[in-house]
Amino acid sequence: MNQVLRYDVLVIGSGAAGLTLALNLPTDLRIAVLSKGDLSNGSTYWAQGGVAAVLDTTDTVESHVADTLIAGGGLCREDAVRFTVEHSNEAIQWLIEQGVPFTRDNAPDREDGSFEFHLTREGGHSHRRIIHAADATGAAIFNTLLGQARKQSNIELLQQRVAVDLITEHKLGLPGRRCLGAYVLNRSTGEVETFQSRFVVLATGGAAKVYLYTSNPDSACGDGIAMAWRAGCRVGNLEFNQFHPTCLYHPQAKSF
Repeated sequence: MNQVLRYDVLVIGSGAAGLTLALNLPTDLRIAVLSKGDLSNGSTYWAQGGVAAVLDTTDTVESHVADTLIAGGGLCREDAVRFTVEHSNEAIQWLIEQGVPFTRDNAPDREDGSFEFHLTREGGHSHRRIIHAADATGAAIFNTLLGQARKQSNIELLQQRVAVDLITEHKLGLPGRRCLGAYVLNRSTGEVETFQSRFVVLATGGAAKVYLYTSNPDSACGDGIAMAWRAGCRVGNLEFNQFHPTCLYHPQAKSF
């Protein structure tokens, strides 16, 4: 008989999204964060360049929104772009509060209160708005959030756990479609565990590893998207996948 584990919140995925959610939930909730491999197995750890946000005093939300819509070639939803940009500063300030070691400007702290971190300007941007931690921003963010999560007694970080499928009322032959948990393969023991939870959050990332040649980690195979679809969720925009823009395939070179 498989093991039954009970939590208030089950977070499937241990990247920036999953850890950020876990750290922002009330501390009286029992939270499980699952990683299908090691905790650093996902894409967050490998992100390099930085994060775009309206941080410089000469920059504006409207400018960032306009740049994003132009770069998106008419494919972006303006309401989604605006929501993201309007909350970008708040998100960065939260990361700073958590202790993310973003690279600071060489200039001394400004008495006028202007931003003291080093900002760069990348393609498609009309202002300096890329905050970074040297050239390993993803690793800096991940390690900081992981360290904070480990300090929380209500958050349990579980490695080598592969979510197989979501448990819903419909799948159990009950009326309704509420999600009740997930079946999870424990790769260390080879057993399937049943996770029961009041709330289930999918933070499983994308599916760009399905391509033969890709810069994405093995974990980005779209299984979270598939579980959501089987549970009755709508999926969209599956044609959009990101590959590292400075990679070059060579038949004799080491692949990712």
